[in-house]
Amino acid sequence: MKIGSGFSTIDIAVSGLNAQDKNMSIISSNVANAQTTDNGSGKPYRRVEAIFKTDSDNGIGGVTVDDFSEDQSDFQKILKPGHPNADKDGYVSMPNVNLPIEMMNLATATKAYQANAAVLKRYQSMAETTLELLK
Repeated sequence: MKIGSGFSTIDIAVSGLNAQDKNMSIISSNVANAQTTDNGSGKPYRRVEAIFKTDSDNGIGGVTVDDFSEDQSDFQKILKPGHPNADKDGYVSMPNVNLPIEMMNLATATKAYQANAAVLKRYQSMAETTLELLK
């Protein structure tokens, strides 16, 4: 079963699995760094997002993570006098990671991953049925 310019059902589903795996890794990194006030350069961790693109020119094909983009929204400042990264007024710049949003993004990426896995499972079932019929 071929679709478009050489992409099979399996290729498309596997590319979706790979892309969502990278996306879930990025989201996990955001969650893990939600309290990182110094990323090594003296600034708080900045939230990262995956940018997806299709693998073909005509829009029929797989998907890949094309690039990563840092969220440029403002850092939240919280009052924590005595914190090593506090400014002169006692405020600490916190990462621009919003945990509820990250958890929703993770749930969406997980569902997309599961959908691609289900496509592979159904394709395998169809292939097995076809082989049974050919016996």
